Amino acid sequence: MAKNYFYITFLLAFFFTVSVSAQDSKQLPKTQDATGIEGLSLYPNPVTSGRVYISSKNDLEKEIIVFDILGKKVLQTHLASKELSVADLVPGVYIIKISEQNVSSTRKLIIR
Repeated sequence: MAKNYFYITFLLAFFFTVSVSAQDSKQLPKTQDATGIEGLSLYPNPVTSGRVYISSKNDLEKEIIVFDILGKKVLQTHLASKELSVADLVPGVYIIKISEQNVSSTRKLIIR
């Protein structure tokens, strides 16, 4: 009987060690946001005034695409200044994709 407990304990320890080391070796895929637009700032969020300001370290022209929570594109524009008008969008939660010099970042955008 003591021999069975030894084997069970040994097997459990072995499986636990293998599963922990397998989890440690997994690497998450790198997303573009990890190295996204440097110094990106999106404010105010939540938006209450119908305008959102987008700036970055380089402040270059940006392509802006706004999606609703179902993934439908609701707004697409190029932005040369910092101010984006979202007054035509109904209150809710959106995903905004900002592209600048072949680099893009996505953020959650809340409109009240």
